[in-house]
Amino acid sequence: MNAARDAIGTAPAFVSTRDPARRPVSFEQALRRGLAPDGGLYVPARVPPLAPGWQAAEDWHEVVAAVLGPWFAPEEREARVASAQAALDFPVPIRSLPDRRALLELHHGPTLAFKDVAARTMARWWSHSLRRSGERATVLVATSGDTGSAVADGFAGIPNLRVVVLYPAGRVSPLQERQLTLPRDGVYALAVEGDFDACQRLAKAALVDPALAPLALSSANSINVGRLLPQVTYHVWGVLQLSSVLAVAPSEVVSVVPSGNLGNLCAGVLAAAMGLPLAGFVAAHNANDHFPRVLRGEVEPADAPATVATLSNAMDVGAPSNLERLLGLFPDGRYPLPIVGESVDDDATLEAIARTWRDDGVLVCPHTAVGLEALRRQRARRPDGAAAPALVLATAHPAKFPEVVTRAVPEPRATHPALEALPPARPHARVQPSSAALQEWLLASLEPSG
Repeated sequence: MNAARDAIGTAPAFVSTRDPARRPVSFEQALRRGLAPDGGLYVPARVPPLAPGWQAAEDWHEVVAAVLGPWFAPEEREARVASAQAALDFPVPIRSLPDRRALLELHHGPTLAFKDVAARTMARWWSHSLRRSGERATVLVATSGDTGSAVADGFAGIPNLRVVVLYPAGRVSPLQERQLTLPRDGVYALAVEGDFDACQRLAKAALVDPALAPLALSSANSINVGRLLPQVTYHVWGVLQLSSVLAVAPSEVVSVVPSGNLGNLCAGVLAAAMGLPLAGFVAAHNANDHFPRVLRGEVEPADAPATVATLSNAMDVGAPSNLERLLGLFPDGRYPLPIVGESVDDDATLEAIARTWRDDGVLVCPHTAVGLEALRRQRARRPDGAAAPALVLATAHPAKFPEVVTRAVPEPRATHPALEALPPARPHARVQPSSAALQEWLLASLEPSG
């Protein structure tokens, strides 16, 4: 794989989705800024192909090199790839299920959710950047559940870097809140009296607020390309594993992506644009079904409704930020592969958890259950009854959602040692969902980064 990596061309630049002039910035600039100054999201000016020989990769680290290498210039490629490989020190296996289905288990990282992949890699890249520049920075992240704890864990203790996590009070699970507020060096967890969309609006407004410029704010949400690129790696690795186990071509595989803010799906579509052949994607949503309705032509992308609270709370996003990125990359929805959307309500989610335990002997989290139910519905609509090989992304460990899982499967109880020892939740502060309130807390609590 080293020879293939050396053969990759120059790195692509990044442009804002809201800049008609398409003025380029480097990956480093996009990483450090998070959001473009005009409020847009950064997208690559071109999507590079996967490194030659990627199909022959035998482990995840080889896939990481094949996927991430093409995004960087030759002089920094080795360091960027090596830091990502060092960060990804946990397995991402598939679990085979009957009927040519498999789960891609993305919950074996330190906070038991797929967000660990991107957060740990991005933290290493940030650390490299700050060491080189000698500057200080503040990362601001909005979370609907799992992002915040993954970023807090991945970024904690990095010199010259602070993290502020905004989470919706009362709208994350008790275990998620205990993870979010676990005391960590340089991390501040703020409970916002609003929903995730409110947290996201506050974060976006703060990033372009001139009064907060002395804090050198950036983002660790999936709006940041530094979060997005590492996620491409497991889409490729999962498909390679499934195609090997089932002895099928990657082009036969359907990828089912539990979706909320659309960062995970955007990473999968980027993988397809880089050359990963697939049959298509299923975007599996809960009752927050804006994107499926956009795909069906029922609503315009800008007409997003308010967030609806569901049992799969990490996907409770009414206005997904990465829809702007998807449409910036692929105008008018001209995606490289077919995408269909499904919306699954809470009753069906509970039934999917129960059915997966009863029929397959596997406990799944509510988000993974949404994916499994979306796949079941898609297959039921096929007149020929054919079942294409399907990879369902298992986004979190079921033990993170005991209240939901036990409603569907009272016994056995899903547990994990890392969660049993968590202390009670104690946020640093509670703030109202207004930019003025957040600005006041940030300026009063954090020293300028200069």
